[in-house]
Amino acid sequence: MTMTLFNNKYRVESAKLKGWDYSDTSIYYVTICTENMTKFFGKISNGRIDLTSEGKIVKEEWMKTAEIRKNALLDEFIVMPNHLHGIIALTKSDEKLLSETSQRDVFTGSRLQPDTLSSIINQFKGKCTKRIREFNKEFKWHSRFHDRIIRSERELDNIRAYIHYNPQKWSKDEFYID
Repeated sequence: MTMTLFNNKYRVESAKLKGWDYSDTSIYYVTICTENMTKFFGKISNGRIDLTSEGKIVKEEWMKTAEIRKNALLDEFIVMPNHLHGIIALTKSDEKLLSETSQRDVFTGSRLQPDTLSSIINQFKGKCTKRIREFNKEFKWHSRFHDRIIRSERELDNIRAYIHYNPQKWSKDEFYID
């Protein structure tokens, strides 16, 4: 993580690819983690995830992503104990899209461009947080998320397999914390 000094304050540099249009047609592999890798979403037993109420909400909201956004298509995904892995494709649409903020009742912040990967993830996290905090005030997401631009069919297949088999390899996962 690179930090620079700006107006006498340190700030974390963006991990986004410089010059890349994150609203353009592309396929992304995303990982969204809880703050401090806290296991809010469930536990792995016999290579399968047993979701908590929080985990079920995350799954429901992720699946709604494609339903409410005409420019988003979902592929393989998995909710793990402390994170979500998912593949999401964004497409350009010629038709004017409705404001997702008003539909989802979530504030996205004024700096996010609509229909970009960041705005979609921000709205997803916001809606999950709102629903989960109705019964769990301790719930928090990590402030950022990881994304990777998928550039080939082979890479897409490898990531699909990684996501699919992630519960079976949980004890060796980089996000595993005992």
